[in-house]
Amino acid sequence: MSSLDLLHISLADQSLYGFANGRLQLRFAVSTALNGAGERNGSGCTPRGLHQVRAKIGEGLPCAAVLRGRRYTGEIWSPDLHVQFPGRDWILTRILWLSGCELGRNRLGDVDTFRRYIYIHGTPDTEPMGVPLSHGCIRMRNSDLMTLFACVPPHCVVQIDEAACPQWAAQTLL
Repeated sequence: MSSLDLLHISLADQSLYGFANGRLQLRFAVSTALNGAGERNGSGCTPRGLHQVRAKIGEGLPCAAVLRGRRYTGEIWSPDLHVQFPGRDWILTRILWLSGCELGRNRLGDVDTFRRYIYIHGTPDTEPMGVPLSHGCIRMRNSDLMTLFACVPPHCVVQIDEAACPQWAAQTLL
């Protein structure tokens, strides 16, 4: 698959759409924030607006690798590990760390996406997709994230909004 140049994350339909040269290349179900949309630090909300992929973390790690503080713990998620750490917000496989591009909306001050540690990341396959349940990040299936990670360059544009993907775009999926 070719390199993507735009990711559109729709809070309305809980989907991530990947575009290259204006054509839809992929679509994945995601899970955004249980608390809805919002930019404030500590809100537990998914920030809206224009962002970029500021860092890619986890290349070469196994699927379901556990990351804490953006570092591989050496663990691989399993149901037994899940039972050992109830209530843990699992960040698995890979991280696409987002940075806001709109001063005062999602960049700097108390609305800074990067300082809020907002990621696109993997989650246990037992977690539902298509339903807002995260603490602010965009959760994906691990296998979907591995596919996405491979075709997203650093600084790829990411638009997060409450609109559904335009019908014309949804029909261009190759």
